[in-house]
Amino acid sequence: MLKKSFTLFLTLSCFLGFSQKKEALISEIDAIIQTQIEQAKIPGAVIQIRKGNEIILKKAYGFAQIKDFNGKILANPEKTTINHLYDIASLTKVIGTTTAIMLLVDAGKINVDDKVGKYIQGFNQVDKKDITIRHLLTHTSGLYDWYPLYYRCKNKAETYKFIEELPLKFPLGEGRHYSDLGFTILGEIIEKVSNKPLNIFMEENIFKPLKMSNTTYKPNDKGLKFKIAATSHGNPYEKRMVEDAALGFKVNEIDPNSWNGWRKYTLKGEVNDGNAWYANEGVSGAAGIFSTVDDIQKLIDVLRNTSKKHSKSFISEKTIKQFLTKDTFKNGLGWMMDNQNAFMKNAKEDSFGHTGFTGTSIAIVPKDNLSIILLINRQNMGLQETKDYYNVNSIREKIFQSVIKYYGE
Repeated sequence: MLKKSFTLFLTLSCFLGFSQKKEALISEIDAIIQTQIEQAKIPGAVIQIRKGNEIILKKAYGFAQIKDFNGKILANPEKTTINHLYDIASLTKVIGTTTAIMLLVDAGKINVDDKVGKYIQGFNQVDKKDITIRHLLTHTSGLYDWYPLYYRCKNKAETYKFIEELPLKFPLGEGRHYSDLGFTILGEIIEKVSNKPLNIFMEENIFKPLKMSNTTYKPNDKGLKFKIAATSHGNPYEKRMVEDAALGFKVNEIDPNSWNGWRKYTLKGEVNDGNAWYANEGVSGAAGIFSTVDDIQKLIDVLRNTSKKHSKSFISEKTIKQFLTKDTFKNGLGWMMDNQNAFMKNAKEDSFGHTGFTGTSIAIVPKDNLSIILLINRQNMGLQETKDYYNVNSIREKIFQSVIKYYGE
């Protein structure tokens, strides 16, 4: 009897300790996010934190849309829910494109050390003939980090051809230069190998098998009534990238006034990224996917749990390990693994994640069996007086450190 009572006491003590820890974490995160909303830094957010098989926190904050389609503050802003789709921006690179490449590697249809020229004839010219798929995945191909493609191209076919003919900006393999153009070309490789449009390949081979029913490109074209978080009013920051040399993106041969197709309304269900929208018809390997915390979690769980899904291997353990092994520049294939990034500062060595320009981020710490999904629609606040969008890195870092404090092992 005494032994049973002691066991019950220990169980109750552990439960109370766990409960208190959970409450303390939630209180901290509430304060972090609510403060930013009250200070009008961000409109709202959705967060999901998972430890093992338990959801520690899933919560929506603030508003999914505070400005109407003319850019005016709404009298009754739309409240955020956990079911809102967010423009996940560059999370597209890992949730969509990197996963698609992993599937093709698993199927034996490509090898990450294949020359890109094997699949795309335009990459067989002198300056690009040695670029491999690995170079594209690790952002070491030497391709432009960013280029206003819509000044030269009006559809996907023209975009692919233009990138193939564009001279390299950096020496091949000599540095990590984060490149949207590189992931745009990865999208072309996926299309060439699968003989299917990029969005269709992902839908058939990633989203449907994993039951990611709220993950899609171009949600407005689906004819379904999705709840969608709004982003920017047009593309004011991207316009500044074209015009303002101080930002480091201005291309000398581009006359900023030679194209004026800028959107002049608040974006909701249209990808924010200008190259994806204006030059890639809304579908790109670099950006364009909309998703929810629940759907993103399904893919994360595949990567955390060595790919077991419905008793079958969705992606092999070998391929997952290959893509989540650090390279010379401390990153994986597609995934960021440098633990000096603000969104997972000083994380354990096998941690991986990614960020998106709209305010989204994912951080996974396999050794602690932890994942953090944070979706913020920061751009709906509009530009600050500095003509920049509010930098949400401080929010990402504070949340990550709080989670590690309570649930790191």
